[in-house]
Amino acid sequence: MPGEGHPNLIVFLTDQQRWDTTGLAGNPMGLTPNFDRLARRGTHLPHAFTAQPVCGPSRSCLQTGLYPTVTGCFRNGLSLPGDATTLAHRLGDAGYDTGYIGKWHLAGSEPVVEAERGGYRHWLAANALEHTSDAYRCELYDADGQCVLLPGYRVDALADAAIRFIAEPRERPFFLFLSFLEPHQQNHRDDYPAPEGYAQRYLSPWTPPDLAALGGSSRRHLPGYYGMVRRLDEALGRLQDALRSLGQEDRTVVLYTSDHGNHFRTRNQEYKRSCHEASIHVPAALWGPGFWGGGEIDRLVSLIDLPPTLLEAGGVEASPEMQGSSIRPLLQGNGDGWQDDVYVQISESEVGRAVRTRRWKYGVTAPGADRHRDAAASRYVEAHLYDLLADPYELDNLTGLESHAGVAGVLRERLRRRMLAAGEEAAEIESAPGRAAGQRRVQREEWSD
Repeated sequence: MPGEGHPNLIVFLTDQQRWDTTGLAGNPMGLTPNFDRLARRGTHLPHAFTAQPVCGPSRSCLQTGLYPTVTGCFRNGLSLPGDATTLAHRLGDAGYDTGYIGKWHLAGSEPVVEAERGGYRHWLAANALEHTSDAYRCELYDADGQCVLLPGYRVDALADAAIRFIAEPRERPFFLFLSFLEPHQQNHRDDYPAPEGYAQRYLSPWTPPDLAALGGSSRRHLPGYYGMVRRLDEALGRLQDALRSLGQEDRTVVLYTSDHGNHFRTRNQEYKRSCHEASIHVPAALWGPGFWGGGEIDRLVSLIDLPPTLLEAGGVEASPEMQGSSIRPLLQGNGDGWQDDVYVQISESEVGRAVRTRRWKYGVTAPGADRHRDAAASRYVEAHLYDLLADPYELDNLTGLESHAGVAGVLRERLRRRMLAAGEEAAEIESAPGRAAGQRRVQREEWSD
C-alpha cells in the first residue's frame, strides 16, 4: 500500500491546445505565466506529440498507454473496452485513491455507467462535456449518475471541484485526472467562449505563421481561444496554490498536457484530424518530486509515453503491454534506445498515418478506406512531406519531387516499421505522383461528412 514515499499524481489535461500558446514556446501574448514558471522549475517537454489528433482516441492512449488501433478507440464515439487496463486500475490496485473530473469521451452513454468509467472510484464527469454544458453552465454527473450543476465559468467550476477533491482528508495518496474542455470550441455555436471580457484582451492577437499564411477561422476565433488558454493557466495557478496551502506541493506530481492541437480550419474543414504540427504538437510538462529541476528534455515524446511515466512516478510498474516508455531515464541523460521519431494515427478526416522526426514529417492516406469504419488500411498513398528545418510551419509540401525521392524512401520504410511495431498489419505505401520542381501542392485537404 502506498505511503509517505509515494506522491500524489494529477493530470491537468486541456482540450485542443496548440503547443505555441505557451510563453516557453515563444508565444508573446503572456497567456501562460503559471505553466511557464512551473515548467521551468520542473521538466519541460517542448517536443511532445499526440498519438492521434482527435479527442476520444487520444484520451484512450492517455488512459491505457496503447495506440487507438489496439484499444479499438480509433475514432470518436467508440467506447473503451471493459477489459482495458487503465491508469486508474493500476494505481487503484496499488492503493491510490482515484478520481476523475471533467470530460471523459470514452463511453457509450450519458451519464457514463460505472462499467465504462475506466476504474475511477471518485467520479464527477460527462462523456461529452461539450454537449452537456456551456461556458457558464457546467453540468456533470456524479458517481450515482445524478446531474450536478457547478457554478461559475466552466474552467473555474472544474478547478473548484478538483481543489475540493485534493483537500479531502485521506490516509493514502490520490490520483486525479482533471480533464477540461477548454480551449475546444463550443460545438453547438462553433465559437470559443472565453470568460467575460477575456477575448477583448486579444483582439489584435499574435498569429502563428501557419495561420497567418493560410487563414482558416483564426481571425475570428483566436481572441476567444487565447482568452480560454489564459483562464486555464489561472486555474493551474489556483490548483498549485491549493497544493501549497495544504502542504502537498512537494509530494504531488503534476502532468500538464493536451489531447491534440488546433489548426483552425486551415488543413481540413474543422480544427484537427491532420498530421500537421498544429494538430499533433501539444504543450507538456511535469513537476513535483522526481521532476523538479529536470530541465528541458530535447527528445521527441509521444503522449503514449506519459502513462508509463506516471506509473513509474507512483512507484507502480508499467503494464507489459504498454507501447510507450517512461521518460524518467531521459531526466538522467540516458537516452539509449529512445525512439528518434513519433508515430501518429489519423482518423475521421481520413484513414492516415504519419511519422515525425526531428527534421522531417512524412504522412500517408488511404484513398479507398472508409474513414468512419476502418481503423487501418492495406494500401496508402504518400500525401505529405515537409522539411521542418526549412519549413517549420509546413507551407511547402514536397511530396512527389524528384529532389526528395530519397528522403521519402527512407521515411516510407521508417513509417512501415512504426506501423508494424504498433501492432498493425503490413501495408502497401505508394509513392506520390512525380511533379516538377517549383510546382506547389495545395495545403488544405477537403473532406466532408
